[in-house]
This record gives sequence, C-alpha cells and structure tokens, in this order.
Amino acid sequence: MPPNKPKSTNRWIWISIGVILILFIFFRLIGFGNGGGWFGGAKVGIVRLEGLILSSESVNEQLTKYSERPDIKAIVLRINSGGGVVGASQEIYEKVKSLKDEIPVIVSVDNAAASGAYYAALESEKIVANRGSIVGSIGVILDYPVVSELFDKLGLHVETIISGKLKDAGSPTRPVTDADRAYFQTVVDDTHQQFISAVSTGRNIPLEQVKKFADGRVFTGNQALEIGLIDTIGTFEDAITIAGIAGGIKGKPETVEARKKRKSIFDLLFGEFKQSIRSRIGVQPAYIWQ
Repeated sequence: MPPNKPKSTNRWIWISIGVILILFIFFRLIGFGNGGGWFGGAKVGIVRLEGLILSSESVNEQLTKYSERPDIKAIVLRINSGGGVVGASQEIYEKVKSLKDEIPVIVSVDNAAASGAYYAALESEKIVANRGSIVGSIGVILDYPVVSELFDKLGLHVETIISGKLKDAGSPTRPVTDADRAYFQTVVDDTHQQFISAVSTGRNIPLEQVKKFADGRVFTGNQALEIGLIDTIGTFEDAITIAGIAGGIKGKPETVEARKKRKSIFDLLFGEFKQSIRSRIGVQPAYIWQ
C-alpha cells in the first residue's frame, strides 16, 4: 500500500488543477456573455484630466489602453482643469476624435473644463457638467517675461546673434518691439481661429455664432447648456450612467480606473508650480496658453 500513496497524491493534484481550470473557463465565459471578454463583465473606463495641461502623454495612453480592452465598452473623461498649452490640448482633442468610431467617450466636468481643457472635450460624444461648473474660456494667450530694464539697472548685457529679425522675438533680455507684437498677434489669432473652428465643428454651432462668445469669457454649466457648449447638466455618476447606455451595458455600469502613482510630499507641494515656472521661463515664448 505505501508505494501507491504518491500516485494517489499526484492524482488529486491533477484533479484540483483540472477543477481550477474548469472554473476559470466558466467564469471567463460568463464574462464573454456580458460582452467583457477575458477581463470579465463589461465596464466603463475612467480617465482623469486634471490640473495644468502640459503634456498629453498620460491621458492619451490611458485612452488608448481602454479603447483596446474588450471589457471596456465606454470611457468617461473626467475633467477638472483650467487649461494649458495648445499642443498638448490639441493632442488630447485629436485622440478623442480618433476614438469616435471605436468607443463612446463621455466627458464629465468637475469644477472646470476651461480653455485648453474644453478644447480637449470637443470631440467627445457628450459633455456633462454640473450647474456651477466653469466651462468655455474660448481664447488664447501668449505671455513671456521681459527683464531688460532690470538687466540695465544691474549693468548686465546679453549679446545675441540672430539669422533673422524675428528669430529672437520674445527674448526676455531685450525690449519688445512693435514688430514683435504684430508677429505674435498673427500667431495668437491663427491659434484662436483653430479653437473657434473646433468648437463650431465639435458642438455643431455656426461659426459666426461661436465668434460671439469666443472672447475668453467663461460660463457656468447652466449658461453653457443654453448656448450649446455642453449637452446636459449632471454629476460624475450621471456621466457614468450615460456612458454605460452608450456602450450598451445593462444595469449599473462597473467602472475601472488606473491606479495613481504615489507622489512625494515635495511633488504634492511644488510639482505643478515647478512645471509652470519651467514652461514660462526661456529665451523664446515656447508656450501659447489656452
């Protein structure tokens, strides 16, 4: 009898493994039945766009990841931002636009979706905001420091060799000229026109109508609804429900959200301030703000 004991033990190990595999396949099949594939039941993915927009990388990576997961049937882009740089805002806008035929993206406005943050929301399927949320600020601003007078008082001088008369336009080490102002105004005007066109197309509002309120002003959620800048008044939970319906999910949608990386005390206190200062100080006005 003792020599047979190992065989009996091995048999039970293989039986246990088989039962586990059967259960795993069973529950995965339930997931397929709910439209969730191998990840389980159908879900709504949550992506957050918060604070000053200086980069699109993190948000776009999350949007891409959720659009490729078979269990994610819709995405809620939760926005709480007063805007940021043009390029990053436009990249998020283009990413949301590219997902139109793949997965519904619903925007939920927390405290604010203004300027570049509103730009990023324009190609979503629906924009949901609270009554008191700040929305809009359809405008562009370019600013840079000028310290030439301070340098004169300190007796400092910066020698600059340029290949063209506007190559050093925006340099903080020399006075601003009329040519500089005229040059930068054309850049700001063109960028503003891009914003206006995006609002007109994304919100289906005539171009001339958009121009009437595209002067940088902000609106409450109630006011934004009246002029067509948002689709409905609602909370974050309402936006999730709307996303679930758009994604064909039955009942209350389950949500999934990427874990936030832990930040040090230094990052929490000085991170965004440091990024803002870095972006604003330089030889050239590299950032146009929306």
